[in-house]
Amino acid sequence: MNISSLKTKLLYFLLAGLIPATSLSQEIDPALEILIQKALEKNHGLNVNQLEGEQARIDQKQAKAVFLPEITLNGSYTRLNDDITFDEDTQNLLMSTQKLLIKEAAGLPFNADFPENIPLQPASNLQDKNILKSSVDLDWVLFSGFEATNALKAAKHKEASLNFVGEAEKDKIVLNLIETYDKLALVNASQEVLAASEDHLKDQERFVKKAKENGLATPISRKKIELAQQQLEAKQLEFRQNKRLLIEVLHQITGENREILRSLSPQLNAITFTGNSAEKRAEVLALEEAEKAAIYKSKMEKSNFIPKLALKGHYEFLEDDLSLLDPQWYVGVGIKWNVFDGGKSKLKSRKSQLEAQKYQEKIKEAEEMISLSIVKAEMSYEAALQNTRIAQKEIELAEATFEMLKKQHRNDLASISEVLDGLRDLESANFKLQESYFDQSKAGTSLMHAKGILNY
Repeated sequence: MNISSLKTKLLYFLLAGLIPATSLSQEIDPALEILIQKALEKNHGLNVNQLEGEQARIDQKQAKAVFLPEITLNGSYTRLNDDITFDEDTQNLLMSTQKLLIKEAAGLPFNADFPENIPLQPASNLQDKNILKSSVDLDWVLFSGFEATNALKAAKHKEASLNFVGEAEKDKIVLNLIETYDKLALVNASQEVLAASEDHLKDQERFVKKAKENGLATPISRKKIELAQQQLEAKQLEFRQNKRLLIEVLHQITGENREILRSLSPQLNAITFTGNSAEKRAEVLALEEAEKAAIYKSKMEKSNFIPKLALKGHYEFLEDDLSLLDPQWYVGVGIKWNVFDGGKSKLKSRKSQLEAQKYQEKIKEAEEMISLSIVKAEMSYEAALQNTRIAQKEIELAEATFEMLKKQHRNDLASISEVLDGLRDLESANFKLQESYFDQSKAGTSLMHAKGILNY
């Protein structure tokens, strides 16, 4: 997935008019995009996944390297206890043969005496005792019996599987980050609700103070307002502590500076999700690629019985110390055929086949769980929408009731307790509305994730 922008883009999904679009009514928040990037960069699990992916790419290179020629330079010095020579009878035979050849060349009869003035060459050593060698060897696999080819394919599918595992892990990180970010927005919204309640209390405090000066209010009314103010301060303290805790959580997830996190002002807004499109989840894709990797691994192990063809070459740079039997160079082609290995390859192949079957079962299980999660997410989203509508109606009723009680109190038709109860009801309704926005956002994000269309 490509990192784009924050929450709107996290929930936004569109395929150029080919399928129903997912529409969201939420303004872009650039801060969330930055936090997502930092969270993905910081997460240790993702870093480990990337390292495992790099290992899979190295496995591919190793499989390809099987078909590259291996060139080895060799050098050695050996000293024997003595020269290796022919035995005495063979040396005498060689000397006699040399004399016959010389007499023949001189035109002498073979039974004539050998001239004393002609020197004879002693027989060469089979191997001098001082041996200095320098050579190069070439080993080149021409055909691996499809073992390297299947190993390469297995490594490619393993890498793809790890990539999809990483995508699934990213989804979890982003979902957790969005929820934490929305909780911070909920705290901000709740603090705004408390600020509105504080203004209402100050307004009532001024009215009661003036009424008391005119003998129209009792000290009890003032004490009730003071109690309400203390209760309000306790709520404000609770939300400040919640905000501090959320800042610490965001710092742990993203590694972002705390001062920057404190300066964030996320807002909760109602989100409208439409569209029935769905895509295959990364979890399923990861299992499918793992199954393919296991299948090719099984083929690789089974191909152990196929003959393998290789070329071998050798060249000696130094000829002086070669024995009479050593060639200066040679080239050859050989076949290696593993006819019977005690059934090891067959058992390994069968084990990999069973591994592939395990992945098939996991795929079926994952698809069933995803289908169920989509149904549950749709139900949660529908419930969140309904709760938002209910909360909006409760706000209307609470506002109207509070305004009526204020007017009645000013006309001495309602007590200060009734006014404070009305204010608490209005405050509670506002809290409930903000919580419904939070639940709607969470349910919408979860639905997008369940359908595999969570983009970021």
